[in-house]
Amino acid sequence: MPVSAVIFDIGNVLIEWNPERFYDAEIGQERRERLFSEVDLHGMNDRVDRGETFRDMVMECAGANPDWHDEITLWHDRWIEMAQPAIDHSVRLLRALRAGGVPVFALSNFGIQSFELGESHYPFLAEFDRRYISGHMGVAKPDPEIYAMVEEDCGVAPEALLFADDRDDNIAMAKSRGWQTHLFEHPAGFANRLVAEGLLTEDSAR
Repeated sequence: MPVSAVIFDIGNVLIEWNPERFYDAEIGQERRERLFSEVDLHGMNDRVDRGETFRDMVMECAGANPDWHDEITLWHDRWIEMAQPAIDHSVRLLRALRAGGVPVFALSNFGIQSFELGESHYPFLAEFDRRYISGHMGVAKPDPEIYAMVEEDCGVAPEALLFADDRDDNIAMAKSRGWQTHLFEHPAGFANRLVAEGLLTEDSAR
């Protein structure tokens, strides 16, 4: 079936998301490895992505791990430094699709407050036709419920959706629901896919 709408993940598709890189620069790789082995920071962030309050979750985690209190609070206080830079070619693809009349949606695991912070730094996050942000939905990828919610709301048949995400588990769930998918590794590869689908020309995909 021809693609009727394109769905972008955000982290590592439109914006680089690499907390480990940030912590390596701040406290050194050895201490970062200890921190991440002793404290489930990604698990903490998963709770934020499901709608719990960003600052509350970070401070709860910091309070439960006093030896790492200051390092953990960086997750909140300097979050934007973990979510950078924008992947400029991907942003151009988003805008080229919209300019060509292709509906473009976002489906991303993102907290409510952290997404607001992201919007303040990256205006293109307001340019989607529809946005499906896990914190607002109370459920996160790869839970099948979030995909069902997208299907019900967007009005596009699953087989006509093309979804780009950098995680195998998120892609696998989308495939199981009949979505067309693209495992995102770099924007050039996604550009080639969009050209192959007839959604962009080679010039507009640059």
